[in-house]
Amino acid sequence: MLFVEFRFFWFFLAVFAVYWSLRENRTRKIWLLACSYLFYACWNWKFLFLIMASSALDYLVGSMLGRTDDPRKRRGWLIVSLTANLGTIAFFKYYNFFVTSAAALLAWLGLPASLHTLNIVIPVGVSFYTFHSMSYTIDVYRRKLEPVRSLLDLA
Repeated sequence: MLFVEFRFFWFFLAVFAVYWSLRENRTRKIWLLACSYLFYACWNWKFLFLIMASSALDYLVGSMLGRTDDPRKRRGWLIVSLTANLGTIAFFKYYNFFVTSAAALLAWLGLPASLHTLNIVIPVGVSFYTFHSMSYTIDVYRRKLEPVRSLLDLA
């Protein structure tokens, strides 16, 4: 489902109507998160785990950053988040580029190269979501933000 499709309009209206009929703030957050994940899964359900894992990881890292003042531990947690997030982008957006470049370099050097590219589909919004998630972790690391208390407030 894309934003420009007519069915998105109906989906949005249904989500909006239910949201405003719910009274409790926590229930509203759960509803919005569930609908967001459903919307993302409509494009490709296989990437739903990716966005859920990213949310969970950066929530965990933010929580751990809020629990320690030890600079080494804080830096370590930041590195975990940055490695996972940048690794995700590197794999989906740049894996084939690096493999193709490495194969060309090896061929130029006269070395046999049996490197294969993958038929990778880039998840919708992976860069936006990943950089947004990383900005939260970096801001918590720099103490510009307090860690969120609930995964619902981050995801």
